[in-house]
Amino acid sequence: MIVSTKLHIPHVRNALVSRPRLLRMLHEGMDAKLTLVSAQAGYGKTTVLSEWAKQCRSHVAWVSLDKQDNDWIQFWSYLIAAIQESVPGFGPSLEAIFKNGPSGTLESAVSGLLNELCRLSGELVIVFDDYHVIELPAIHQSLTYLLEHLPPHIHLYIASRTDLPIPTARLLVTGELHQIMMWDLRFQLDEGVTFFREVNQLSLTREQATELFHQTEGWISGLQLAAISLKRSRNITETIAQFGGQQHHISDYLLEEVFRHQSESIRAFLLETSILERMNRSLCQAVTGQKNAQKQLERLEQLNLFVIPLDEHRDWYRYHHLLSDFLQKMLLTTNPDRWVQVHTRAAVWLESHGLEEAAVEHYLKGKQARDALRLIEKNLHALVQSKSVVLMRWVSALPEESLAEKPIIELFYISVLLGVGEWKAAFRRVEQAKVRFQSLQGKVSEADWDQMMGNIYFFCSVAAYLQKDLEQTSAYFTLVEKYVPEGSFFQTMGRNRYQGYEAFDDHLAHINDFHAAYAFLKKWIGIWEHKEKYPFFGYLSASYSKVLYEWNRLDEAEHVISRVLGRKDMEPFARILIHVATSASRIQQAKGNSHRASELLTQLKGKINSPDHELFMLRIEAEQASLAARQGALEEALDWLQTCGLAHTDEVTPNQMPDYLALAAVLLACERLDEALNLLKQLQRLLEKTEGLRDRIKVLIMQSVAFWRLGQTEASLLPLETALHLAEPHGYIRSFIDEGPIMADILSAYLNKLRQGSLTGGIPAGALGSLSYVKQLLEALHVTPKEERQHIDRLTEQESKVLRLIADGLSNKEIAQRLYVTVETVKFHIKNVYRKLGVNNRVQALQCAHELMILQGQKPYE
Repeated sequence: MIVSTKLHIPHVRNALVSRPRLLRMLHEGMDAKLTLVSAQAGYGKTTVLSEWAKQCRSHVAWVSLDKQDNDWIQFWSYLIAAIQESVPGFGPSLEAIFKNGPSGTLESAVSGLLNELCRLSGELVIVFDDYHVIELPAIHQSLTYLLEHLPPHIHLYIASRTDLPIPTARLLVTGELHQIMMWDLRFQLDEGVTFFREVNQLSLTREQATELFHQTEGWISGLQLAAISLKRSRNITETIAQFGGQQHHISDYLLEEVFRHQSESIRAFLLETSILERMNRSLCQAVTGQKNAQKQLERLEQLNLFVIPLDEHRDWYRYHHLLSDFLQKMLLTTNPDRWVQVHTRAAVWLESHGLEEAAVEHYLKGKQARDALRLIEKNLHALVQSKSVVLMRWVSALPEESLAEKPIIELFYISVLLGVGEWKAAFRRVEQAKVRFQSLQGKVSEADWDQMMGNIYFFCSVAAYLQKDLEQTSAYFTLVEKYVPEGSFFQTMGRNRYQGYEAFDDHLAHINDFHAAYAFLKKWIGIWEHKEKYPFFGYLSASYSKVLYEWNRLDEAEHVISRVLGRKDMEPFARILIHVATSASRIQQAKGNSHRASELLTQLKGKINSPDHELFMLRIEAEQASLAARQGALEEALDWLQTCGLAHTDEVTPNQMPDYLALAAVLLACERLDEALNLLKQLQRLLEKTEGLRDRIKVLIMQSVAFWRLGQTEASLLPLETALHLAEPHGYIRSFIDEGPIMADILSAYLNKLRQGSLTGGIPAGALGSLSYVKQLLEALHVTPKEERQHIDRLTEQESKVLRLIADGLSNKEIAQRLYVTVETVKFHIKNVYRKLGVNNRVQALQCAHELMILQGQKPYE
């Protein structure tokens, strides 16, 4: 839930000291990427930023951070909401991404945000107030990424009590970091005198004001606390003389002085409400039991007791952090029982008003583990989907013994750790849970114990898979099958949402050894193929068909995928449907059934029923564009380029790889070669880091094609050499031959160089693609080396005519009409053409004819 008051620029009191020097310094930040306003509590960071923001002529997106925002999804969701508050209609497609979390790496969603920010026409100021409460490394990492690629018309202002835990040295050197530090924020002497005389109406001499100024070193909150004390003092000179020492000592002394002079009811009210991040009349009344809560809040504001209104109507307030920290420390130290009681009261009120996340925070601080667990369990599915880091923090704060009663929460916690990439922590937790669950045998029902063990063994299999140990994965699958033959709930959890680590879905993006993958997938498809309600089977079938497809075993691949295409048990899971349908589409295209290939993707769009429908559509449309490029439908591919929102200059993250591979393919097909090469270079660097072999081979092949089209033969053969070396041990075929006739040209040129021994790429001899492998690929492309062409049967004149008309796109009926023969005669000639050329369909026949130069009017054997 977005709390709207956190998006409002905080209210600024009218009676302020004018600070034109600071306002000018803040405005200078508009020439930098990042402006850091850094000082300890009480230096007026929020006040001066608020005053400047309200005067700023640019759009301002303000976020007041608190400890609950120490969650990746919540942090970025608040930023999106703040920008939308300032720029209505901004980035509607981003909401689902940031609501559900990033797919794969953290930068994927931030890249989408950057692309949307680039499209803004005017300047935008983003303000993060109290950034010091953010401790999550993932947030710091993604903020660093945002800063590195921030467009010049976007300016980030951060207020923090501490130095930023992100690298800023380069920004400072390049002049893109503007800093406003403690010595800039503190009052100058003239400002201090004005503060006492005009704002607080204290008749101090200049000497007295100067002494106070030097004692507090211009610390604004210290001066404000001093002013509160001095208003009650009967002897100002004596009171001033008592001030001294370090800043935190002055703070404690002055706060104690201010606190001691309040009425008993005000003191109790301050202590008991200090635990609240935000408060209104009703909440304060529930926590304190005082019925005059609204009057107390208004009284505190009148006394300037560090209470800040959060809206113009004075409905919601918060304490200055300096005061709340002081009061909480005092309450916990002096009355720990009361501390527990007020947290529990706050939690009950918050829960009753639907603010269950805030309620859990207070239940935990109030040591009410059972109530915290109750709310966590109630909201478990939603927390896993969109509050994973919060869930991790809560579960970590719970006593270990409390989890023993709720194994389902332990399992969800493990799934969250895996989902956010905390693999080592997940692996440790899996081993601990396995031991704990085993000890429960006989203490719970046999059915419950079997369910627990089946689920934990599934997570053991995931851990083994992520470590690329398929043998161990298979062993754990055997145990899953033993304890939960109907399958684990976690096998399909989240499979209808867009977010998720891609390796969980596309196994061949993670497992590089195709032969090991083939054996593993074949075994478990054989075991699970007779289960009627087992959607996880769809993932394995899709991956198995992709191995067979890559090996050019198209009939087998088609048989495997056809068995899962219409299964009802997979319909609720968009991520399964996409992998199944895209594999089926590619198989049909390779078999020459272009219409069916397109139809499968069109039908897929109608089957997606997910909260993330729009994001899934983008993924499918990228696949459609790639297919259109392969089919030569360049107008359709160009239309996608105009509307997809992707560009070759975008920063790409691993989980975006399928979309950007499609973009590269379309750019190649549309002859936008420089753009394609720019993108492919970036993808290559990324894939070398992630060790994704399959996609790395695809990138190398596309680089080779791009250079070939530019007429740079030597440059084309270099990436081809590497691709052949990487691909041969695993039997790659389709990744090469799907490029069509141009790959035949490149491979033929490579073969000639290989025979001549004139390859100059500098690759060791053992790394070169073997002669037999290149011949195998050329054979798959239906290209025969010149010395072997004399063995091909010559096409008759009528067969050549039929082939030319096929190339013109005519159907069998139209060819029969053109040649004045029957359709059966045309079929007879086509059959002979296929036999003589060694092909199985029209697409292959045309590819082969091109290589043999039949369509150019030359004899195939010259």
